[in-house]
Amino acid sequence: QVQLVESGGGLVQAGGSLRLSCVASGSIVNIGSMGWYRQAPGLQRELVASITSGGGTEYADSVKGRFTISRDNAKRTVYLQMESLKPEDTAVYYCKCRITIFTRQQNTYWGQGTQVTVSS
Repeated sequence: QVQLVESGGGLVQAGGSLRLSCVASGSIVNIGSMGWYRQAPGLQRELVASITSGGGTEYADSVKGRFTISRDNAKRTVYLQMESLKPEDTAVYYCKCRITIFTRQQNTYWGQGTQVTVSS
């Protein structure tokens, strides 16, 4: 019914930048909040940033001033621009969206994850 596909992960040196993208497809009527989470080995999945349908944003303290979340509603896409990357940003990054499908049911969907590795 609904798919979230992330892209843009990779290996980068400390201080570098990456831009993650997540595209939603399927029988979508409306997309509410969109967000990025990450999970490092041995740790719990944590919120990195989120954005409401109205454009309101929220960031984890650890990424404030370095990461920027944005969305393009026409393209059903959410982005995460990551600057000044640190080794501790290394994790699998997941996209999460609150989506209303054609049945008018609202569900939470997750992407498959994209690996971000920051070398020191």
